[in-house]
Amino acid sequence: MPNFKETIQGMPQFEGHENPQLISYQLLRQLVGLFGIVLPILLVVGAFYYGNCEIVQSSISDYYHTKMRNILVGVLCAVALFMFTYKGYDIRDSIAGNLACVFAVGVAFFPTGVDTLSTCAEQCIVYEPWIKTVHFTFAGLFFAVLIYFSLFLFTQSKTPKSEMEAPKRKRNTIFHICGYVMIACIALIALYFFYLQEAYPELQKLKPVFWLESIALWAFGISWITKGELIFADKHKKE
Repeated sequence: MPNFKETIQGMPQFEGHENPQLISYQLLRQLVGLFGIVLPILLVVGAFYYGNCEIVQSSISDYYHTKMRNILVGVLCAVALFMFTYKGYDIRDSIAGNLACVFAVGVAFFPTGVDTLSTCAEQCIVYEPWIKTVHFTFAGLFFAVLIYFSLFLFTQSKTPKSEMEAPKRKRNTIFHICGYVMIACIALIALYFFYLQEAYPELQKLKPVFWLESIALWAFGISWITKGELIFADKHKKE
């Protein structure tokens, strides 16, 4: 007796009907990207209206200690779930998705410690160096996987570069820009923590880590919604 997969493959294909699996994957990519774009905005606006927080926190992770804690953890877990279900085209996509899932969960459940409460924070985890180390390790690895997606997986195509359609070439340009923006942001954050923070303490007032993290998340989001073909979609076929 033929199994379900064989039955589906043996059914006639009607012109103009999209593969529902492709549609779900496109939507999945768009949702992942949307979460990345709205997270920083949601945290700032939500903390302002719901938590009476009139200042931007030093980093996105610091919102764990405010009333937006559940939103931060919830969005990270949602992204982790989407990454876990994302399989892509070959084993590299599946492995990258699974790793991103683990790293996102790690960021959510190993929050960064803080020495003192900010004026709008509700709680403070007793500062433990290992918690901070684990948190930033997971965060760095998470962004490393996102960069890998943008620069090496999303740019792949079965069509030779010389024969690529214009929308695909434009998407690849966006993927490269987003990947390099994320690299620049992570490098600047590292530079700040290892040198600028101590050498130029006045920079803290500008919240450089929060804004660099936000830009990196926006680049990640734009990359994924582009992969979902929300912009520059192929006219006749999906990748």
